[in-house]
Amino acid sequence: MELYEVMRTTFSAREFTDDPVPDELIHRLIENGRFAPSGGNRQGAHVIVIRDQATKDAIAELAIPAAKRYTAQRANGESPWNPVYPPQVSPEVIEQTTNVGGLSSTYSTAPVLLMVCVDLGVVAATDQLLERIGVISGASIYPLVWNLLLSARNEGYGGTLTTMPVAEEPKLKVLLEIPEDVAVAAIIPLGKPLKQLTKLRRRPVEEFTHLERWSGGPLEG
Repeated sequence: MELYEVMRTTFSAREFTDDPVPDELIHRLIENGRFAPSGGNRQGAHVIVIRDQATKDAIAELAIPAAKRYTAQRANGESPWNPVYPPQVSPEVIEQTTNVGGLSSTYSTAPVLLMVCVDLGVVAATDQLLERIGVISGASIYPLVWNLLLSARNEGYGGTLTTMPVAEEPKLKVLLEIPEDVAVAAIIPLGKPLKQLTKLRRRPVEEFTHLERWSGGPLEG
């Protein structure tokens, strides 16, 4: 596929057909995706390929607490799990939330999961002393995650960058024997999409670009 077409049609796939996802395909995705940049080219990524149904079901269970909060906040008109404003829904309402849909079940139903981890001992988290949540270390792992998704789209497969189970990372680490200094960055459910979206909704460039300053006008095409 042409590069821009891949970029404009790679959507978040959560429902998949029964088509197999061969090991050689996964190897090809990672073989090409590994050329993503990382801080200092230290390449701290690790990918766990998960097919075992019991393990997938356990990951789906670990996603439920975060999915409940996400769903309850969204129903209340909030931006779920944002690090600036605390949730306005009570813990009781969150706990009683049940209809979390694909935010949990996709881990069980996807043919394969790719758990992308990063060795925190080799990332340069230059924002670690700031009084806000850290985001900079993601620069050393999320380019790889997105490369995997672009590569999957190019091959006629799909997935999505998910993080719900990471709220229970200590339990994930026990389940998958992940070392202490390694963080789980994303879990990609992977398969042949049940349907392929080709028209994605995104804000126009003029709505989120700023010339010279935040207060500057937008970049015009």
